Amino acid sequence: MKKVAIIMGSDSDWPVVQGAAKQLKEWEIPFEAHIMSAHRTPEAAAEFAKTARDKGFGVIIAAAGMAAHLAGVLAGNTTLPVIGIPLKGGAGDGLDALLATVQMPSGVPVATVALNGAKNAAVLAAQILSLSEPALADKLSGAKEEMKAQIAQKDAKLQAELAQ
Repeated sequence: MKKVAIIMGSDSDWPVVQGAAKQLKEWEIPFEAHIMSAHRTPEAAAEFAKTARDKGFGVIIAAAGMAAHLAGVLAGNTTLPVIGIPLKGGAGDGLDALLATVQMPSGVPVATVALNGAKNAAVLAAQILSLSEPALADKLSGAKEEMKAQIAQKDAKLQAELAQ
């Protein structure tokens, strides 16, 4: 199975980003996590993206706040899918990160999840990898069924409370 790269702009991003790592671990998807900055270590970020495919990666998840150029820098240097996680914080409370991540120029797409949407980034990465991994597709189907069951249980509980 191809690996997922989780790249974050700062170690302060880890409390949010670890949600992606937890989900990838749960589904036994190999991954690496690294700290690289679009502004402080642009050469390292670009080199990582340029060599990621040859190193066995299939998807890159990039998490950054404030100016949030990390996903774009990575996407500009690879043909792998890049998923951006805009992080809350700063003067715009994440709106600046969201806009910087989602507003990419034509030809340089970044799939963007919600603010602090680390788990969804991992789910999307798994969905991409599942195109060539039938066992992973089965795990995703199982997860969808589990979510349905949880909602049905919550609704049954609500209906029981309303009936009292």
